[in-house]
Amino acid sequence: MSDQRHEVVARRAEHADADGLVACSGALIAEDAGTRDPSVNVNWPREHRRERFTAGIDDPDRLLLVADQDGEVVGHLTGVVAEGSTMKPIRVASLVSMYVQPAYRRKHIGRRLTGEFTARAKGKEAELAEVTAYPSNTEAIRFYESNGFAAKSVTLETPL
Repeated sequence: MSDQRHEVVARRAEHADADGLVACSGALIAEDAGTRDPSVNVNWPREHRRERFTAGIDDPDRLLLVADQDGEVVGHLTGVVAEGSTMKPIRVASLVSMYVQPAYRRKHIGRRLTGEFTARAKGKEAELAEVTAYPSNTEAIRFYESNGFAAKSVTLETPL
């Protein structure tokens, strides 16, 4: 029997992926927001994300994707497609979060997830895709720029 693993596949999330989605979301929060934004509740994914993912799997406006290797979720991407407003009357696909486990990075899995996201967003008639990243996360910014995203605006905050 061979110990060879199959290629990682980017696909739409299923209900059986919920635990893997929660684990990836928790790792993302701990690694990214947890180190950059002290106001973020790093326990949020374990406390609330399972029902959010479960509901999102069946929501036609949500784009929940997983990077699957032999039935194991090794990464995820979540997004949503929303109708435009009178001010900006186009459908927009927002890439909300993406994470690939460290052992699987630099293998083009993020590029596959992003490609699947944009293809599905186009299929839902989105005309624009957007993503946010912390300014100090230069690796994420570089990744998104290499996938066609460009800086458009900056959000500034101050504690009160």
